[in-house]
Amino acid sequence: EIKLLYGAPETLLRPEIISLLEQSRVEAIVIDEAHCISEWGHDFRPEYRQLNTLRHRLPQATTLALTATATKRVREDIKKTLQITNANEFIGSFDRPNLNLSVSDKVAGVAQTRDFLNQHKKQAGIIYCNTRDNVDNLTDQLQREGFPVLPYHAGMDSQTRRAHQRRFRYEDNLIIIATVAFGMGINKSNVRFILHYDLPKNVESYYQQIGRAGRDGLSADCLLLFSYSDVRTIRYFISQNAPELRAGAEMRLDALLAFVDALNCRRLPLLDYFGEKYQGGNCKACDNCLDEVQTERAGSKADTVKENLTAPALLFVKTALETKQIFGSAHLIDVLRGSRAKKIIKFGHEKISTYGKGKEYTKEYWNHIAIQFVRLGLLKRTKPHGSLVITDAGQEVLDGKEVFGKVAGTFAKTAAQAKVEYDNALFEKLRVLRGELASQKNVPPYVIFQDRTLVEMASYFPHTEADLRQIYGVGGRKVTEYGKHFLPAIQAYCQENDIKSRPKQKPRARKRLSSKTGRQRSEYVWEQFQAGKSIDQIAEDMGFKPSTILGHLQKSLSDGREIKAEYLKRMSKISAKDGQRVIAAFEEHGDGFLSTIFNALNEEISYDEIKLWKMIMEVESNKK
Repeated sequence: EIKLLYGAPETLLRPEIISLLEQSRVEAIVIDEAHCISEWGHDFRPEYRQLNTLRHRLPQATTLALTATATKRVREDIKKTLQITNANEFIGSFDRPNLNLSVSDKVAGVAQTRDFLNQHKKQAGIIYCNTRDNVDNLTDQLQREGFPVLPYHAGMDSQTRRAHQRRFRYEDNLIIIATVAFGMGINKSNVRFILHYDLPKNVESYYQQIGRAGRDGLSADCLLLFSYSDVRTIRYFISQNAPELRAGAEMRLDALLAFVDALNCRRLPLLDYFGEKYQGGNCKACDNCLDEVQTERAGSKADTVKENLTAPALLFVKTALETKQIFGSAHLIDVLRGSRAKKIIKFGHEKISTYGKGKEYTKEYWNHIAIQFVRLGLLKRTKPHGSLVITDAGQEVLDGKEVFGKVAGTFAKTAAQAKVEYDNALFEKLRVLRGELASQKNVPPYVIFQDRTLVEMASYFPHTEADLRQIYGVGGRKVTEYGKHFLPAIQAYCQENDIKSRPKQKPRARKRLSSKTGRQRSEYVWEQFQAGKSIDQIAEDMGFKPSTILGHLQKSLSDGREIKAEYLKRMSKISAKDGQRVIAAFEEHGDGFLSTIFNALNEEISYDEIKLWKMIMEVESNKK
């Protein structure tokens, strides 16, 4: 009679439950949050590791283990524990291109939060804090300023927590301020932002939490406010862990700090942590890539984008040098600001040349730019106390090199993705209508239509059921059920504002070459290739990378155009024997994820060659 049985590991491992399951026809065991199985996971629970007992006692049941936050080491541990073979491992990409990733130093946390929320009015979002006190204090301050915020943490009674969770699911514009206790099981598709008011304890927690935004595929902003005091707090709690768990926790924290301190695209360290190589270049969806674009637009005048920090940088690095490079930033700042603290007098640091020379800057400003200097690689933190050691780049500052950095107190850029052009007034009307229908049916609004669907309605103004079927997320059942409500509303708005329906192109027209032929790029590439030109020659002619040309050929193949396999093989820079290794790897592991093939080939064959031989395999398969 029972089709699905949900249970905690502790319950399922009880002898009487196992005995009951053995007498039933259990066809599948599904383990969610499977990273909890591994001691190297960020949320290890011993009871999860014991689930292999259930697998052995129910050998006829298929076992499926699911996780969104497992590193390669954790995946290996899960497979070993559950005895899952490599052939049965499936990995999707960790990249969420619609999430805009930013990090700002926490200079004035409440003010920064207020400014961020003002950029996201009438949008649903989640603000994560590390402590219940921070949740309560921030909620109180923002409520007094009129923001629609609700608190959520384990210290609240269960009835209030359930009520706040329900309101967040069913209301459009609410903001939840929560500890990590909030989010499990939440599948609200139109969460438009995640703000980390405090530093998460590791990359997995950060990735899991930002993953609750933008599930409808539309752009969403993720801002992390960074303070080194949070690092000290997390390190303290790590020191209270069992000895065997400390090394893993320290490693995960260091990986998060590498993400925070990154000067290049933030997707590089984030995806690398999970074993995926980011191939996209400038993502245009993180603060560092946006800075790069802004600098390019500013030309050679870097100081139009960054502040000249040479003077404070020289003072800071010189202070580190004169205090023997064994102190952290807090002590160096106290020296620069002329503090008479006992520690400074004890070490005689009131006598060094830079003592009191930094009084013109506030302590907050020094905290901000000290982090900048570490990110710029002028100094390196050492374990276990965060002492700052001068690097080669720091020595160059002592030798007279200029330093530029972000202006203190500025906030990270958001909404990096190209904005969809739509009629905001109509979108708001449709959102109100969706809310009314959701209330009548007692379901969350996104069950009626996702935000992305409403955006397309406010872009193309469908007037008929046929038009409505072309909109994202609208199938036959929804046309029948909701078309009678939404079409009249759109028609009335268009009549009022003299707007005509715009047909949605399927597929969207591609950019064309600015040549006399006017042919589409893929068509042009295909014709040149079939005429005998090499990929390198076509790339040179068009000013593209060879990998881009390969992508156009793949598109032609997907569109049903014939491609000569022998021409493709001529392009390969590896032996035919290695080419067959690539094909064998695809046949063994499937063609869903190139990094799996790359790893299976011991990283000996490049991604471009793997893509090329994948296409050769497809061409030859089509001939059979």
